[in-house]
Amino acid sequence: MSCNRREVGAEYERQAGEYLKRLGYELVEYNYRCKKGEIDIVARDGEYLVFCEVKYRSSSKRGHPLEAVNRKKQRILSQCASYYLMQKGLTDVSCRFDVVGITGGEITLIKNAFDCIY
Repeated sequence: MSCNRREVGAEYERQAGEYLKRLGYELVEYNYRCKKGEIDIVARDGEYLVFCEVKYRSSSKRGHPLEAVNRKKQRILSQCASYYLMQKGLTDVSCRFDVVGITGGEITLIKNAFDCIY
């Protein structure tokens, strides 16, 4: 394989970002990193600041990519989002967590996929 996992992930994050833009999202940034972890895409969708996780699978043999966003991953994303809001000084903004699953060429978006957990 000529690409490493990070390069492959970045490519599918770009595809997800383009998909979200076509749906009217305004992309704020890719790959926000903090000491707690990483958020693949931060975007605006109307009044919401959206923290978006992107998961890719080449096939459904290992399950649908959306199944990979388990409780542990949700907790990490929640902590990263809290840190993001604190770092950016955003105190009164409506937020949600979306998940984009990509299997082969099919893209699935789950808006408001889970609630913030600690």
